[in-house]
Amino acid sequence: MKTTHFQLPPTTTTCRRSLRAPSSSTLHYKQQQQQQHRSHHFNITLMDAGDAAAAAKLRSQFLQLLSTRRSAQVPLEVKPAKPVKEPLYQGTPPPTFSEAMEACPKADIPNFEQLLNEENLYLTTEEGEQGHLPVLILSMKESTRSKRPAIVFLHSTNKCKEWVRPLLEAYASRGYIAVAIDSRYHGERAKNQTTYEDALVSSWKNGDTMPFIFDTAWDLVKLADYLTGRDDIDHSKIGITGESLGGMHAWFGAFLDTRYSVVVPIIGIQGFRWAIDNDRWQARVDSIRSVFEEARIDLGKSIIDKEVVEKVWDRIAPGLAREFDSNYTVPLIASRPLLILNGAEDPRCPMTGLDVTILNTCKAYEEANCSDNFKVIAEVGIGHQMTSAMVKEASNWFDKYLKP
Repeated sequence: MKTTHFQLPPTTTTCRRSLRAPSSSTLHYKQQQQQQHRSHHFNITLMDAGDAAAAAKLRSQFLQLLSTRRSAQVPLEVKPAKPVKEPLYQGTPPPTFSEAMEACPKADIPNFEQLLNEENLYLTTEEGEQGHLPVLILSMKESTRSKRPAIVFLHSTNKCKEWVRPLLEAYASRGYIAVAIDSRYHGERAKNQTTYEDALVSSWKNGDTMPFIFDTAWDLVKLADYLTGRDDIDHSKIGITGESLGGMHAWFGAFLDTRYSVVVPIIGIQGFRWAIDNDRWQARVDSIRSVFEEARIDLGKSIIDKEVVEKVWDRIAPGLAREFDSNYTVPLIASRPLLILNGAEDPRCPMTGLDVTILNTCKAYEEANCSDNFKVIAEVGIGHQMTSAMVKEASNWFDKYLKP
């Protein structure tokens, strides 16, 4: 076992995390090695994470922001849908196989396909085309109506809910109700190969939507409304996880809505302000480059620079690099079990950019007297990639906190 001590400034509490690797050489958090020759002088201005009123205030501010760019509100309605035979994947080339998706532990059940129950439906989250939230739910057929734990799975950029089906099947086989959605401008909410990119550019031009993270966070509140209305789900045991963009969705969904009781963002937690201040924004920008190129032109710049980056974030996701950044919002997930899974060499989510986030989150869990509910694993030698080891770690975390 390899152990890392997170070294905090003298005025804060030390948080020690013991991170066990699943193999002799796979996982550990090596931030200590990267920082051992430099002092820590963090200017931590975060509110006391144990202050429930302050936490509620920040959530209220975020919810108010989301409300400013919504179409007319309508009652939550459930409509039946049909299985998607040919899912729409954006970007090129379309994905064909993921070893990590197939790595999730699965119970050996004879006649599994016959015993699997599939639900396809739409939830209305607001008026308009994007207000129809496509949902896919897999579970095992049961003769009794027992309440079971549920987990929401969120796909990465340019993919869709059908992409995570191997995970849904694996969790369903182990007694979970497994739920997936199409995020905004993806899957059934997309018209063509460029729908998501077009929505980002439109948000920059018009400032009327927030397709990067925030709009889907709104959907996750509505999804929680639906899930907690079902009589086959244990409402105290609803987990949430996602990959990359889905990891960011899981982060913000859990920050905003405490009904998500166990949280596992995968390659999604990052420091947006830190990336701007330390000139480490390039990899994230390249993942959705078209909106930044459009902004560069509109701002009369010859190249994309930090000013362009900051203006884009302020326009399409206001506060993302300020009051709603990870160092402020991730600690508010405490005291719910939180496992952060990242690649140690991920250029989009640099671990050195999470110093304050991790330190503040450690402090929040210590103050809640539940330090064991928070864990960070960064996989050595891995960039922006969800691996089989991460999938298995997530599975173990959910089983630990959600299974009877």
